[in-house]
Amino acid sequence: MELSDKICVVIPAYNVADAIESVVRGASRHVSTVFVVDDGSSDATAEIAAAAGAFVMRNTENKGKGDALKKLFAAAAKAGFKAVISMDGDGQHDPKELPRFIAKHFQNPDSIIVGSRMRARENIPRARYNSMHIARFYISYAANQFIEDTQCGYRVYPLELIGKMALTQDRYVTESEILIKAGDLGRQICFIRIGAIYGQIRSHFRPILDITAITAYIISYFMYKFFVESITANKPNTYRKGNLRDKIAACKTIDLFFQFYIVFVSLILQSIFALMHALGSIFRIHNFASTRRLSHGFYRITVGSYLLPVILIIIIIEKLVSLVGLKFQYVDGFIQRHYPHLWDGRHRIFNSNHKPPT
Repeated sequence: MELSDKICVVIPAYNVADAIESVVRGASRHVSTVFVVDDGSSDATAEIAAAAGAFVMRNTENKGKGDALKKLFAAAAKAGFKAVISMDGDGQHDPKELPRFIAKHFQNPDSIIVGSRMRARENIPRARYNSMHIARFYISYAANQFIEDTQCGYRVYPLELIGKMALTQDRYVTESEILIKAGDLGRQICFIRIGAIYGQIRSHFRPILDITAITAYIISYFMYKFFVESITANKPNTYRKGNLRDKIAACKTIDLFFQFYIVFVSLILQSIFALMHALGSIFRIHNFASTRRLSHGFYRITVGSYLLPVILIIIIIEKLVSLVGLKFQYVDGFIQRHYPHLWDGRHRIFNSNHKPPT
């Protein structure tokens, strides 16, 4: 196989009949194969994608982006591809950017490569940008490295790396799960800066439900990671396929209860871990390895956790003030101040086998 034949494009698609043809045809100019999962669409998404040249699989009902990605990974691996580039079917991702992703993949074949829209802030809705900023803070922290945009679905996934993970989450949580587990395995995550296309595009992302689900999973992952790091020394990469957290997630009901319970007691657990971190510093135990390499890392995440309810209160105040015709926008600066980039431009990862990403 030529290098360009080892990578394909995969597209989860749901009710995007008006955009899917241009996405498939645009992608086909740069790769030989495009796979599409029609995720229970009520329009002609599947028929149009097939007519445009894609190999189409269909779900009879909408199961969410995570389920579609898992099916696409399996189909690409079965067809002999070594890596996939995921794109959205609604036109948010420009196929003209594909050559840059492909070139970056061949420079970093073992790494996940993520498109970053964070420098195109003027094109991103304010509330969405703020949620992206907070998600970046926590997911980067869990992944042991800075990831400029953790919410962009325009990515390159090495299938060998995907095979080292148990993908237990659904819908939009799956994409966060992959980044966290890849980083916590010690793998490098690179980024490419791309434009942000919103305009009249209708996203299927549910701001309240999906952000809640992503947040609950991140918190539950953190508490398990911190537990492992608290009782081990010099172990920043805590994930192994089939670990206890994966076993809990194998049953959806148990996992839902576990996440609810952990979120409920997370501030108490965070305080306990903060105490253990402080004692480790005093007695030189070298626990919490992922945070000891960052300046004020554990302090920052502890403060950030306690301030999450404050953000909600500020947002409510902003909404109320806007009802009387006044403009009050404080939450943006608050988020940037309390959820900073902890790596100070160094993009450190905790695996000596990989060079820092660019």
